[in-house]
Amino acid sequence: MSKFKKPSQKEAQDAVKTLIAWAGDDPSREGLLETPKRVVNAYKEFFSGYDIDPDSVLGKTFSDVSGYDDMVLLKDMRLESHCEHHIVPIIGKAHIAYIPNKRVVGISKIARLLDVYSKRLQTQETLTAQIAKTIFYVLRPKGVAVLIDARHQCMTTRGVKKNNSTTITKMMIGNFKEDINLENRFLNMISLNS
Repeated sequence: MSKFKKPSQKEAQDAVKTLIAWAGDDPSREGLLETPKRVVNAYKEFFSGYDIDPDSVLGKTFSDVSGYDDMVLLKDMRLESHCEHHIVPIIGKAHIAYIPNKRVVGISKIARLLDVYSKRLQTQETLTAQIAKTIFYVLRPKGVAVLIDARHQCMTTRGVKKNNSTTITKMMIGNFKEDINLENRFLNMISLNS
């Protein structure tokens, strides 16, 4: 990512005022006076993933797993992100699995990694790949599987307005990519095998 000067909070709030005025409302009316501050604070939360190194989230691992070498699957994790093209929400579920290679990571760290990448402006395809590649790079497991099923508000609230449409993306690395039976087992376990 290229380096740039991050605007100050005041500059960001002024930009929100400009957008309110551009939309056709008066940013100085009572109901909108605090809106620029609220929007900037919401953006701090929505995009907090830029301030966290994803690799560090998976830094602490455990090797004492009594020889466990089967799939570790976290399924139905709520996903909230924002489309980088329209800055509107992407809301859905993520399913993440890996096959340990003599070490595991605390399951909350996988959920945290999902949040780190989700809290950035994203495409779902990039998000899926970032999660899978980071787990594979940092943990060095035998395989990684990531499937995301999400609703994009750029599809449901504007443009084509396909309200019931979801987007599914998946990435398989290592054993999951090489062994179709393992991939199918993963898909069956998350009940999305068609």
